[in-house]
Amino acid sequence: MTRALRVGFVGLGNIGKPMALRLAAAEGIDLQVYDVAPAPVAELAAAGARAVGSVGELDADVVCVMVRDDDQVRSVAAELSPATVLVIHSTVGPTTPGELAAAGHPVLDAPVSGGPMGAADGSLAIMVGGAEDAFATARPALEAMGSKVVHAGPVGAGTRMKLARNLIHFVAFTAVTEAQRLAEAAGLDLIALGDVVRHTDTVTGGPGAIMHRPTTDPIAPDDFWHGVFDHVRTLGEKDLGFAVALADELGVDVPLAELAIERLGPGLGLPVEDASGERRDR
Repeated sequence: MTRALRVGFVGLGNIGKPMALRLAAAEGIDLQVYDVAPAPVAELAAAGARAVGSVGELDADVVCVMVRDDDQVRSVAAELSPATVLVIHSTVGPTTPGELAAAGHPVLDAPVSGGPMGAADGSLAIMVGGAEDAFATARPALEAMGSKVVHAGPVGAGTRMKLARNLIHFVAFTAVTEAQRLAEAAGLDLIALGDVVRHTDTVTGGPGAIMHRPTTDPIAPDDFWHGVFDHVRTLGEKDLGFAVALADELGVDVPLAELAIERLGPGLGLPVEDASGERRDR
């Protein structure tokens, strides 16, 4: 009979608690939990986890950490057995996972995307950096918490992937604030606009719809994606141009839209026009 995987979980906040509840309900996992707040610990104990009084009391093969910042992650790591696989779900600085690994810990940096909703229903995306053996050890726990578990590469790769993913997230949020100002000035219902955006992103995939190439190099004219992205650029530059013209008419500042007109084509890997009107690679 295979022994249950002993998993510790530290940090039972808005995302950590539902992640830990998924582990408590999973078969083949013996869960131990710790948090400074008693209420979520009691809830996990009621769900079948074993509460411990300190990080040092965890007796686990894998310890998952979802705490506030890098210093708290380091504090947890300092109390763990050197043989324990440390799984960092917190979004930390890009050098922190490697520093902890260099100190002797088997480390997986495994930040998540999907928020409390994804944590609650087990649909998180979990981006993992670390050695194959550590990943294999922790994988049953990771798959109990997320429906998309990606081994991104060596230690640090999970964090780098999360930072790239969140760059999209928050730059897009900033673009939304710009679009809302334009829509408001145009007399539109912002709630209705938000409903349209969420609906169409569900259909089209949102910004991820263009993320199919394995490189950002310029696209050769005979490449399949050249025609696809040239169409995207043509539509994008046209619609952005109209949006900027509307913004000028209404006196709304839209610097991201103006920058996007300049950078959309080159960013897609397509040539840009020089002063003579001829196109050149970036």
